[in-house]
Amino acid sequence: MQEPTRVNKSRPSLERSALRLAMTETREEEDKLKKFLLEAYDMRSGVTEIGGTEANLQHTGKLTNSVMATAFNTGVIPKEARKIHALIHATLEASNSIFIHNNSNASYALKIGLTTDTEWIAVAIYGRSSLHPLLEHARVGLGFMHL
Repeated sequence: MQEPTRVNKSRPSLERSALRLAMTETREEEDKLKKFLLEAYDMRSGVTEIGGTEANLQHTGKLTNSVMATAFNTGVIPKEARKIHALIHATLEASNSIFIHNNSNASYALKIGLTTDTEWIAVAIYGRSSLHPLLEHARVGLGFMHL
């Protein structure tokens, strides 16, 4: 019987790759990493950035809609119900770590990295939140789901 694992030692994990994408600081760095992941490991990826208050991002669906649009427009996933369902759950899982212990009026500046290998999808969110410029906090969240 095979060990129940999806880890392939010959390539980087989807989770780490999504986090790396979310933490890139320039568009050039982001594009270089996306190209490398596709060419070296056949990993499809996408990145989006979004900002606003928690009420504006989470309660209106703006965050989830931005992630879905990025996933469709970059070819991370096709418009299929099961894959959309997995993407939404991974996004919600990642956002749970972002929108925790904070005032709903806090402002957010977030970068979101998506990676997939056609079996699994990872959504990583990295950014900053603040009620006031002197109270800024770094935030990170990760979601991972089977497609």
